[in-house]
Amino acid sequence: MAVLQEYKCPCCTGALIFDSTLQKMKCPYCETEFEVESLADLDRDLNKEPAASAANTGWEEPGSNVWREGEGDGLSIYVCNSCGGEIIGDDTTAASSCPYCGNPVVMMGKLSGSLKPELLIPFKLDKKAAVAALKKHYSGKRLLPKVFKDENHIDEIKGIYVPFWLFDANVEAEVRYEATRVRTWSDRKNDYTETSYYQVDRGGTIAFKDIPVDGSSKMPDDIMESIEPFDLSQAVPFQTAYLAGYLAEKYDMDTQECIPHVNKRIKKSAEECFAATVQGFSSVTAKESGVRLLDSAAKYALLPVWYLNTSWKGDKYAFAMNGQTGKLVGDLPLDKAKARKWFWGLTALFSGAIYAVMLILRHIM
Repeated sequence: MAVLQEYKCPCCTGALIFDSTLQKMKCPYCETEFEVESLADLDRDLNKEPAASAANTGWEEPGSNVWREGEGDGLSIYVCNSCGGEIIGDDTTAASSCPYCGNPVVMMGKLSGSLKPELLIPFKLDKKAAVAALKKHYSGKRLLPKVFKDENHIDEIKGIYVPFWLFDANVEAEVRYEATRVRTWSDRKNDYTETSYYQVDRGGTIAFKDIPVDGSSKMPDDIMESIEPFDLSQAVPFQTAYLAGYLAEKYDMDTQECIPHVNKRIKKSAEECFAATVQGFSSVTAKESGVRLLDSAAKYALLPVWYLNTSWKGDKYAFAMNGQTGKLVGDLPLDKAKARKWFWGLTALFSGAIYAVMLILRHIM
């Protein structure tokens, strides 16, 4: 029997959904509430196999936690015919358009063949909060195209559990800086400037924990990084019950494909940590740096994101809100026709004001 199909209200047999405000399972028909933990016995234990080391990368592969037979029977795959995005939804999810490109999606077969997440941060903010944040983001933008202000457009915002790899690593780093110290003074005749140059070396071991990298090629990395941080202390062991009423994307980038990105983040963070210790100089410039991984590992997690993707005049515009903290980011287009009208309106207004001032001056003179 399908796991999620058993999440029925014992009072009225209605399908339970996860309520982000209550942090409980709730029946939308009779409003009976249940603790998520009370449904834990409906999730089967994960298959666990020894972790394999990633060749020549220094990264340890995540454990092979997979969906067991029948465990994902209540989960279906929605496939976008345009961008190829694969999204996981349950029987309570209504998905008629792709959250990444806006085109219609087609419901396909049941979930299979993917690693099972180890952790999940439940949605803390509901759709009303996401819509309110998006309206606030739009407010005051007079040159925004009308399509972005339409209510039906705002209603398209969807709650998605985005796949992330959480990387842990201990790194040994060495950074060499070129620093200067400038001293100035004056006498009765001249001003003097003395610049002293220094070579500053820093090195040591730094532990990094839970560096997030989204495992979806459809999600723009800059947007996902912009809505960070997520408070991973609030993460819970994965249960399929949390997916009720939401979408959950399948990862299409494994740890190997994400390693270059996480290594770049580690290198940048290590350099910034050491740079903060180089003080008392007029200028500091990093010249050489080396970062070596000592030991590392990765976990698979689902993190909550309210997401809207739309297009206008051939360009794509994406908006995302952290479903835990409420931080929202997104670029807005400029309606050039409105901008021209606004510009010429201001020009006419200023021209009229200048003409009026000149008439007054002539009358006075």
